[in-house]
Amino acid sequence: MIEIIFQNNEDASNLHKALQLHLSSEAKKKILLFEDRHIVKVSINSHSNDTLRAIKTAFYEFITYTKRDEWLRTIIAEHYYFEDPEEQQQILDIIHSIFEGKREELDFFFKDTDLDTMLIHAMDQVFRENLSFSFDSFVKFRLRPFLEILEKYVQVSIDEYKMEQEYQIFIHTLREYLEMKRSKISHLHLLIDDGITFFDEKYDEIKRGDLARMIDRKLLFNHPVYVDSATIAPLLSIAPATIFLYTEEPDQPLIRTIVNIFEERVSIKPVSALYGQISIIPYTAEEN
Repeated sequence: MIEIIFQNNEDASNLHKALQLHLSSEAKKKILLFEDRHIVKVSINSHSNDTLRAIKTAFYEFITYTKRDEWLRTIIAEHYYFEDPEEQQQILDIIHSIFEGKREELDFFFKDTDLDTMLIHAMDQVFRENLSFSFDSFVKFRLRPFLEILEKYVQVSIDEYKMEQEYQIFIHTLREYLEMKRSKISHLHLLIDDGITFFDEKYDEIKRGDLARMIDRKLLFNHPVYVDSATIAPLLSIAPATIFLYTEEPDQPLIRTIVNIFEERVSIKPVSALYGQISIIPYTAEEN
């Protein structure tokens, strides 16, 4: 008999549901849920490794898919004072994207961290040592390192959330600036390859000195950190009605920022689409 004692009935009920998904039909008949005492009991044969494995799987999923987000929300609200549910969800979304490996730029914060291994190790210990245990004591003593790592995920994700909020404010401010500007050039061609080159409507290159003279100095004064004086500032100052952007890497951050600011004004094309219009010859090694 394995007995797990909870402090509240909702946790006991959620584990009970998880057990129903993993235990065999025969084993399901041996699950007892004492709702008034918040206890879940499972009768198992001492030689039934399959049943024990199923219990551990259900317990793992109960923590990973039910309790983990609950703990994360508690940390977000009580340690960092983000009490708005929408803000909490946005921070949780960032945490989940890190879990799923979608935030490679943040991986170095967690390079020596493996939450699954920590959880499984703690579970193996408690199921090996006890046939009856308190879930809350298990969390307090066995999962302390696990919860400390969750707090680190929250801290990094909140920093990322704040940066994203600042970025969105920055984008919104520049869109408003753009709406007030009159276009100096209707159609501008922008090549982003090994470097960044501007061309006017006739595909004549706009020299750097000319670009510098076009820049609205208020942009650099008001947004010294975010506005790139080599690309974003000239584009905003020229305010073209259409930007034909030639690149082989449309997902790079600079291009995403240009698209976010100029939106439907941007048309992205491959670099090869520019070759027939201007005197640029792609580099190839000379044959011997």
